[in-house]
Amino acid sequence: RSSSAVLQHLTALLECSVAAVVTLLLSDPVGSLHIRSCRVKKLSDWYTMLYNPSPDYVTTVHCTHEAVYPLYTIVFIYYAFCLVLMMLLRPLLVKKIACGLGRSDRFKSIYAALYFFPILTVLQAVGGGLLYYAFPYIILVLSLVTLAVYMSASEVEFFKDLLVRKKRLVVLFSHWLLHAYGIISISKLDKLEQDLPLLALVPAPALFYLMTAKYTEPSRILSEGGNGH
Repeated sequence: RSSSAVLQHLTALLECSVAAVVTLLLSDPVGSLHIRSCRVKKLSDWYTMLYNPSPDYVTTVHCTHEAVYPLYTIVFIYYAFCLVLMMLLRPLLVKKIACGLGRSDRFKSIYAALYFFPILTVLQAVGGGLLYYAFPYIILVLSLVTLAVYMSASEVEFFKDLLVRKKRLVVLFSHWLLHAYGIISISKLDKLEQDLPLLALVPAPALFYLMTAKYTEPSRILSEGGNGH
């Protein structure tokens, strides 16, 4: 049921939010939501293991340290708290809220997370520096792609199609929040008078899709192609 799915999403959001706050509170300075970190100057700062010296090209001295501390390790700590909170809270909450699902289906979100957390951990370990620089653009691209896929799969072609179901509006606003977050991350709002107007572009992809969806309907293209022959 859609209500069970929404509640499970809210549960996951609660777990991730609590894990983020706890991770920040335990980081230096302890008890504060701020992070005291070393400044990142270049991409190679994330991969100090590639710069272990080899005196006389004989023996490699392994003196690797985290030059961007704690930006690299704090992500692993966050994933660990997410996993612990999920194992403590999710089974209890899912058992209560997922009454419309089968016994095997209600815990699929937990099984999925047990697959995704190791994948995310490996991605952070290998590509932490790349993600640090590219995550705003990744968010923008993913928000555009997933919005287009969702609207096409849901056969949304007009504004009234969005207003009929509240679930579609929730999905739309969620994508707009992601898109706004990506824009803010890129601009960093260094110059408010120049950067804030960029947020007006957030609804542009959805509006463009709604205005052009009727012209790209597959059945219409096929019919017009058949008439042309």
